Amino acid sequence: MNLPNLLTASRLLAIPVLMVCLFGRFPGHDQWAAGIFLGASLTDTLDGNLARWQGKVTELGKFLDPLADKLFILSVLIVLLQEAELAAWIVLVIFGRELLITVLRSVSASQGRVISATPWGKTKTVSQVGAVFLLILHRPYPALSFAAYTAIYLAVVFTVLSGIDYMWRFRHVFQRLDPSFLTGLVAVPTGGAPGAESPVDPLARRLAEELERTGRTVAVAESCTGGLLAALITDQPGSSSYFLGGVVAYTNDVKRDVLGVPSDDLAVHGAVSEEVARAMAEGVRRVLAADIGISVTGISGPDADGTSKPVGLTYLWVASGQGGAGRVFNFRGDRWANRRQAAEEALRLLLDEAAKA
Repeated sequence: MNLPNLLTASRLLAIPVLMVCLFGRFPGHDQWAAGIFLGASLTDTLDGNLARWQGKVTELGKFLDPLADKLFILSVLIVLLQEAELAAWIVLVIFGRELLITVLRSVSASQGRVISATPWGKTKTVSQVGAVFLLILHRPYPALSFAAYTAIYLAVVFTVLSGIDYMWRFRHVFQRLDPSFLTGLVAVPTGGAPGAESPVDPLARRLAEELERTGRTVAVAESCTGGLLAALITDQPGSSSYFLGGVVAYTNDVKRDVLGVPSDDLAVHGAVSEEVARAMAEGVRRVLAADIGISVTGISGPDADGTSKPVGLTYLWVASGQGGAGRVFNFRGDRWANRRQAAEEALRLLLDEAAKA
């Protein structure tokens, strides 16, 4: 719990004080409510900038910040609805959007990643803050009514657009949803001690079936995914019968010295290139004496590590005795999303190769 997170938490602590002012009937209660609301809202910008400036961005902060925004805004909207200052449908639209995105965040968290606020989400929050501020002030100052209701309608538009943006930007969260999350069933048992379940990726199960059917073996060479592909494969019980091992070649030295990637390819084409991906796949197949070798190299983000290549650019290559094949992707998620998608696509490429025999 660092200073940025404490600032975020202060918005939650300000809610009961704000409620007292909104429901109160003492002189200047609305003006006090507007001041508290605006002051607490400003911490939303301050906490994020401070966390990035101090290098204190945490998973707690990425989760707590949007939660505080939602509760802070919705608490005021519910009061204004009760006071007949706001139409019920407006609150339903805003609440529905927040509920939908909360479900999205929960599903994503179950997959091991936290969804942080997007630019559209921040725009939505700013528009809602401005609209609610005017709605509070229009009670003692009726001349602000037109501006207040214009602002709330614009906020509704941004709310809907931001919800669409979230659902599209993070659509892979639902595409890769384990059915057990929806049905309430536990994941498939691993065959170990009681209660030892493993959320095996469906692609890994299908890959296991193909490799066990043909008796072929696999080795992986990973850069940007940092071992995630190997983890997905070995999450499947019995994977030792077909998975020989992997190399996390995170630096150029390891790519060159362990996997045999030519220095010229690294110098001319860069670590994130088709040429290097091919050499990595062929190298790990040769070094570990596997039937199939697959590689992943890319730029996960948030920065491009000094290159001119875009964040999300990822090359895959699969090599076997039947030849080789590669794919290139430009992922658009955050660091974790890009790595997860790269590992998933690598499984698909492996599955295509395994199914050829």
